[in-house]
Amino acid sequence: YTELTLVFLKGVDITNMFEHLSGNLMDFLDEPFPDVSTYEDFHTIDWLREKSRDTDRHRKITSKSKESIWELIKSLLDAWSGWVVMLLIGLLSGTLAGVIDLAVDWMTDLKEGVCLSAFWYSHEQCCWTSNETTFDDRDKCPQWQKWAELMTGHAEGAGAYVLNYFLYILWALLFSFLAVSLVRVFAPYACGSGIPEIKTILSGFIIRGYLGKWTLLIKTVTLVLAVSSGLSLGKEGPLVHVACCCGNLFCSLFSKYSKNEGKRREVLSAAAAAGVSVAFGAPIGGVLFSLEEVSYYFPLKTLWRSFFAALVAAFTLRSINPFGNSRLVLFYVEYHTPWYMAELVPFILLGVFGGLWGTLFIRANIAWCRRRKTTQLGKYPVLEVIAVTGITAVLAYPNPYTRRSTSELISELFNDCGALESSQLCDYINNPNMSRPVDDIPDRPAGPGVYNALWQLALALIFKIVITIFTFGMKIPSGLFIPSMAVGAIAGRIVGIAVEQMAYHHHDWIIFKNWCRPGADCVTPGLYAMVGAAACLGGVTRMTVSLVVIMFELTGGLEYIVPLMAAAVTSKWVADAFGKEGIYESHIQLNGYPYLDVRDEFTHRTLATDVMRPRRNDPPLAVLTQDTTTVEDVETLIKDTDYNGFPVVVSRESERLIGFVQRRDLTLAIKNARQKQDGVVSSSVVYFTEDAPQLPASNPQPLKLRRILNLSPFTVTDHTPMETVVDIFRKLGLRQCLVTRSGRLLGIITKKDVLRHMAQMMNQDPESIMFN
Repeated sequence: YTELTLVFLKGVDITNMFEHLSGNLMDFLDEPFPDVSTYEDFHTIDWLREKSRDTDRHRKITSKSKESIWELIKSLLDAWSGWVVMLLIGLLSGTLAGVIDLAVDWMTDLKEGVCLSAFWYSHEQCCWTSNETTFDDRDKCPQWQKWAELMTGHAEGAGAYVLNYFLYILWALLFSFLAVSLVRVFAPYACGSGIPEIKTILSGFIIRGYLGKWTLLIKTVTLVLAVSSGLSLGKEGPLVHVACCCGNLFCSLFSKYSKNEGKRREVLSAAAAAGVSVAFGAPIGGVLFSLEEVSYYFPLKTLWRSFFAALVAAFTLRSINPFGNSRLVLFYVEYHTPWYMAELVPFILLGVFGGLWGTLFIRANIAWCRRRKTTQLGKYPVLEVIAVTGITAVLAYPNPYTRRSTSELISELFNDCGALESSQLCDYINNPNMSRPVDDIPDRPAGPGVYNALWQLALALIFKIVITIFTFGMKIPSGLFIPSMAVGAIAGRIVGIAVEQMAYHHHDWIIFKNWCRPGADCVTPGLYAMVGAAACLGGVTRMTVSLVVIMFELTGGLEYIVPLMAAAVTSKWVADAFGKEGIYESHIQLNGYPYLDVRDEFTHRTLATDVMRPRRNDPPLAVLTQDTTTVEDVETLIKDTDYNGFPVVVSRESERLIGFVQRRDLTLAIKNARQKQDGVVSSSVVYFTEDAPQLPASNPQPLKLRRILNLSPFTVTDHTPMETVVDIFRKLGLRQCLVTRSGRLLGIITKKDVLRHMAQMMNQDPESIMFN
C-alpha cells in the first residue's frame, strides 16, 4: 500500500494510516458473539482493516515464538498453513475435475447407447477393451450397441433412426430436468458460470453460501448433468467456481484464513488458478487467468501459491488420466508444417470475426437475461431449461457435428488430416502417383465428404451462435469457454479449407507463389480452427495474455503463438470498439454487484463534494460525539440505521473529526460491557477519549471505547477530484471515505456512492444497477 499511496498525495490524508488500525483492536473481538458475524451478507469488506488485523496477528505470533519451543513450532505451522491449503485445494479440485470428466464422457454417450460388457464404460472405453475392433471401424464394436439395436435388434433403417432420435431427446430432457431441479431446490447459487460472482467476491463483496459445501456438492453433480444433456455450454467456467468452493472449504480449517476475509481472498485467487488448470490442463494459463481476469488483489506471495496450487491440481488430474491419452492437455495436436507470413491476413480476419461475434453475443445475451429478470419468464426457470434443451436436442441430432459433445467437435476441428484419419473433413482425393512419406501429405483437392462436411459445419455454426445466446445464464451450471471456442473453431476450419483449396487450385497466384508450390503441404486447416477458437473466446471474455497461454498449453502448439497473439489482439480491438466490457463484466453490471473494475477509466471533472452524502435536503450525517453520547443513544442509532460505521466528532457544534468506529465493534463492545462490566446501564456515557473525567459516585459507570476507534480513517477534502477518489477506492479497496475541510467533517462517500455516480455519468439509472 505504501507505493500506491504515493499516487494520491493531493487532497488525501494518509498520515499514520496503519498506526492505530494495527494497534490493540479489542481482545474480545477474537471471541465474537454467535449472532454477530464479521461482516453482514451482501456487504463489502474493509481491505485496510483486514490487512492491519493480519499484521497485528503476525506480530503477536512472531513475538511469542521467542518464548518457547512450542510457540516456535506454532509459528512455523502458521507460516506453512498457506502451502498446506494450496496442496489440499490442488488435490481436491484435480480429483473432482477428473471425476467430472469421466462422468460427462459416460453420460454423454449414454444418450446414444450402452456398453454391454460394462455399462459404466463410455463408447470409446468400451471399444478399447474389445478384441473385435478394426482400424477402419474403430468407433464400432459389438460390445457397444445403440438403443434401437438393443431394443429391437435392428441397427439400421428409418425405425431405428427415429427410436434413437426419440431416446436421445428423452435422455437430454431427463438430465437437464434433474440439473435445474437440484439447483432450484438445494443450491440456487450453483447456477451459471460463477466467474462474475467470483470476481465480485474477490473484490471484497460478501455473498454468504456462494462458496459453501452445498453449493460445491450440487454444482459438481449438476455440472455433469448439464454438460451431458447436450446443451451449448461448457464445464470450464463452473470448474473455477468448484475450485473456489474447495478453497473456501479448506479456509475454514485454519483460523488464519477463516477469521480474515482479506487473507481468504488470497486463497480464493489461487483456487481460481487451480480451477482453470484442471479445466484445460493449463497450469500456467490458470495462474495468468487468475491474475488477468479474476483477481482484484494479487500480491507476489499469491502468485507463488497460485502456481503451486495449479501444479498440484494438474498433477492430480494427470494421475487420474480422464482423457485416456496419457496427456494433460485437452486437444493435443501435431501439425507438420509451419505457418507463413501471408497467412496472417486470414488469421487477422478470424480475429475480426471473433470480435464481432463477441460483441453480438454479449449484447444479445445481456438483452435476453435482462428480459428474463424483468418479465414473467424468470418465474419459470425449469420450463425454460426444458424448452431450450428440447429445442437443442431436436436440432442437434440430425447434424453429426452438433450431436456429439462440444469437446469432441473441437478436437476433430483442430486435428490435422493425416493418412490415418477417417473423418469426413479428411475426405480428400488422393493422387495414385504420390510417393511421399506418410507424415508429409501434400495439399489435395477436396472430395465429396469435405464439401458435405462444410455444409454441415455452416449449419452447425449458425445453430451454435443462436442457441448459445439463450443457454448462457439459465438456472443450471453453464460455462462459456467451450461454446465460444466451438463457434470460432467451426468458422476457422471453414476458412482454413477455403484457403487450402484456393492454394491448391491457384498456386500460381501472386499471394501463393512464394510459399505454396505444387505438391507441397502448405496450408493446415486445423491451425485456422485453433486461431478462430482463440479469437472468439477473446472476443467474448476480452482476455489476451492468459488466453494465448491457455491455447498453446491446451493444444501443445507452441510454434503457433504469433498467429494466436495476432487473432487475440485483433478480436479484443474490434470488440472494444463496440464496448469495453466482456461478458463477465456485463453480467456483473446486469446483477448490480458493487464491483469497481480497475480497467474502467473515469474522465469526468467532478469533485468529492458532488458525490458525498448528505446532499441538500437530506437529514444530517449520523455521528457520535467523543464524550456526550450515552449507551442508549448508541443503541438507538444502531437500531434506527443500517450504516456500517459512524464518524466520531468532538461535538455536534464543531464537527471536528476524531475518528471512525465500526458498527460491529460498537455492538460487540456494548454487549460485552453489559455482560462483564458492572454498572454499565443505558444512561452510561460512552467516552472515546483517552481519559474519562472523574464523575460523582451517583453517576452510572462510564463506558470507555477508545480502543475500538480508528483514529486515522481515510479522508479526502471536498475539492478532491472524483477521478482520484475512484482510483483510491479501486486500489486500496475502501468501504468508505470521509470528506473534510480543515479538519471539519462534511460528509461521507461509500463504495456504492461511487458506483451510483459512475452510472449517472454514463447516463444510466443509478438505482437500477445496484445489487438488491
